[in-house]
Amino acid sequence: MYPGAHLAQHADKAAVVMAGTGWTQTFAELDAAANRLSRLLQANGLRAGDHVAICMENHPRYLEVLWGCNYAGLIYTAASSRLTAEELGYVVDDCGARVYITSQHLAGLASAIVASTPNVERRLMLDGVIDGYESYEDSVAEHDAVPLPDRVAGTDMLYSSGTTGRPKGVLPAVPSTPLEEFSSGVKTLLELLFAMDDTKTYLSPAPLYHAAPLRFCMAVQACGSTVVVMEHFDAAEYLQLIERHSVSHSQLVPTMFVRMLKLPAEVRESYDVSSLEAAIHAAAPCPVAVKQQMIEWWGPVIHEYYAGTEGNGFVYCNSDMWLAHPGTVGVPINCSVHIVGEDGEEVPVGEAGTVYFESGATFEYHNDPEKTAASRHPSGWSTLGDVGHVDEDGFLYLTDRKAYMIITGGVNVYPQEAENLLVSHPSVVDVAVFGVPDDEFGEQVKAVVEPVAMPETDDDRAALEAALIAYCREHLADVKCPRSVDFRPELPRHPTGKLYKRLLKDEYWAAAGRSI
Repeated sequence: MYPGAHLAQHADKAAVVMAGTGWTQTFAELDAAANRLSRLLQANGLRAGDHVAICMENHPRYLEVLWGCNYAGLIYTAASSRLTAEELGYVVDDCGARVYITSQHLAGLASAIVASTPNVERRLMLDGVIDGYESYEDSVAEHDAVPLPDRVAGTDMLYSSGTTGRPKGVLPAVPSTPLEEFSSGVKTLLELLFAMDDTKTYLSPAPLYHAAPLRFCMAVQACGSTVVVMEHFDAAEYLQLIERHSVSHSQLVPTMFVRMLKLPAEVRESYDVSSLEAAIHAAAPCPVAVKQQMIEWWGPVIHEYYAGTEGNGFVYCNSDMWLAHPGTVGVPINCSVHIVGEDGEEVPVGEAGTVYFESGATFEYHNDPEKTAASRHPSGWSTLGDVGHVDEDGFLYLTDRKAYMIITGGVNVYPQEAENLLVSHPSVVDVAVFGVPDDEFGEQVKAVVEPVAMPETDDDRAALEAALIAYCREHLADVKCPRSVDFRPELPRHPTGKLYKRLLKDEYWAAAGRSI
């Protein structure tokens, strides 16, 4: 399914509503715009399987661009608008984009990558133009809105976040299915697990270039439902939008839960969120205490899944499942999970190891056969690099990413436990825990905290540091607790919820004159 399939019933229904401005695009307008772009791309010589790159903020016309590429059968790479020029140039060049689409808002980046992306044949810009770019609006207006003949569905090729190294494109199996017959796996999940249909309204608070928002928003529209897009996440505004639009479905990340829970009680309680049927979260571990508070507040409408851009597996739990197994990320759906030790063999129930998926979708890391091979088990299973265990009922629990493990005095420490605990402290908004160099123990556990209020004096700072360390030691083994705490007004967390822990860790190791 695709937006144009709903014109008979929903031509004048809103397909997209921008939260901040109220700008609205109907299904008829979205389909027509996507058809025009698909014709422009074909006129430029692009054929099914060719690549297009996109880099924009949460722009009102973002979804029409995605659908236009999809209608043309193309592979589209949506790049983060927070990348540096060097990073963005690498992604656009690496993905093999023949056309690049951006906006005036990112004109500086757009200008900076021209020299590093020589294989781009045509550059389009919304809301204005700069040297080297053509007007998107004028260019698509030259083409009619009649659908291309013999359409096949396109697909995305998105890049990993790069939190542990240079990002790599995740290339799924490219479909060759006629557009009219194609239905994405995300659409099927929305319908089967979350009762999505054309009567619902979906609120998207995250950047559209990220895998989950991009795929879920397109799948919602494929269901004939309205997507309300936030330009940027704000905790109070999010609650207000649920009430204003009678939002039934939404997808969040745990940091958004934390920020809403940190709102004053009178603010939280002033909005009616009773329309919510499914609040779905993913992308990062959710502390047990945070999720318990959210279920108490919103009721049993909280759903969780564990999956990756790679699409190689899907683990799911609803509120009732989670309450019976606190801390779980769920049970596998349409795949199997294997927990594997360092020797490559499966470990017993309850024992931690690398999480592998069997029978999920196949994928490759674009232009990186070594990384592709490293993600595979000899049995053909694939991993995202996470560590976890399963219980006797088959529920999966994540320990941390393998790359974040701290080795202190010969003991393996996964920092997620300390992070989950510290973020529940009333003085903490956000936290990162990682290893820093230690001459005696190899590494020591360090916490970097975004406090509710920055300490004003050295004494205040020392007192809060001591309180947080003591709080950890009340609940965790000493070896898992930070030896020191630093404070910052903001942590380098991606809007999708991913913490750029690598940036912090690199900074501390470089300051110590050491390399990781």
